[in-house]
Amino acid sequence: MQNILGDRKAIVILLGPALLVYTLVMLVPVLWSLGLTFFEGNALFGFQPAGFDNFVQLFSDPRVLDAIWFTIRYAVIITVGQIVLGYGLSLLYVFALRRASGIVRTLVFFPVVLPTVAVALMFQQLFAVAPQNGIVNEFLNFFGVASVDWFGSAGTAFLVIVIMDIWRSMGFYAVLLYAGLVDIPEEVLESARLDGARGWRLVSNIVLPLSLPVLLSAVIFSINGTLKVFDSILALTNGGPGTSTTPLTLYMFQTSFSYGEYGYGSTIALVLTILCLGVTLFIFRSARRDNTLG
Repeated sequence: MQNILGDRKAIVILLGPALLVYTLVMLVPVLWSLGLTFFEGNALFGFQPAGFDNFVQLFSDPRVLDAIWFTIRYAVIITVGQIVLGYGLSLLYVFALRRASGIVRTLVFFPVVLPTVAVALMFQQLFAVAPQNGIVNEFLNFFGVASVDWFGSAGTAFLVIVIMDIWRSMGFYAVLLYAGLVDIPEEVLESARLDGARGWRLVSNIVLPLSLPVLLSAVIFSINGTLKVFDSILALTNGGPGTSTTPLTLYMFQTSFSYGEYGYGSTIALVLTILCLGVTLFIFRSARRDNTLG
C-alpha cells in the first residue's frame, strides 16, 4: 500500500478518471451557473452581459423572500419531524421489537422506495374535496365536521406537504439511526442497567450521547435534502395555491425554464447554494463547540 501511495503515476491512474468525471459533472456546471449570474437571456435567443442587474433584481424581488421563508420553514419542520420520528422508531426497533423488528422496518421503509409522483397522487386523493371527498374529508364528515379544501389555502396545503414528506421519509432516517444504535456496545448498556438506568434515563444519559455522531450526520443529510426540496412539492401542489408553497428550487426552475431567464435563475440557485453551505457550517460549528464544552 505504501508503494502505491508513493507512486504518483499510480495515484493519477486510480484517481484521474473519478476526478475527471466529478469535474465534468459537478464543478463545470457549478462554475457555468455562477458565470450565468452576470448574464441575461437563454439558450434560444442568446445571452447578453447584465453586470450586477440580476443581483439588484434579486434584492428587490418579493417572491424571493417568500420562497426563502417557505424553504427555511419547510426545512426546519420536516427535519425535526424526520429526525424525531426516525429516532423514536429506531429506539423502538432496538429496545422493544428487537429481532422481530425486521418486518416493521420493511413496512415503514417501503414509502421511501415509492415514486414521488405516485405518493403525491395518492395524497391528492386522500385529501381531495372535489369532484368527491377523499378519505380524510369523509372521516371529518363522519364526525360532523365540514369538508376542508386542503389545497385551497396556504396553511392547509403546507400541512399536507409536511404530512406527506415526513411519512415518506421517516423510514429512511429510522434505518439510518438504527444502524448507529446497534453499534453501541451491549456491555455499556448492560452496565448502565446494573447501575439502575432504565427507560428514559438509559436513553438520555447513555444511548443519546453515544449516538450523537450518526444523529448529527442524519441532521445534516436531512436539512440539506429539505432545503433542496423540489419533486414532492411540484407533484403535489406545483407551488400553489398561488405561490404560497413555492420553495427556492421551484422558483429557480420556473424562472429558468418557464420564463427563459437563465441568468436570474442561476442567481436564485446561488442563493440556495449559500443557504445550504451556511446551514451546514452552522451545524458543524455548533457540534464542535458542544464537543469542546463537553
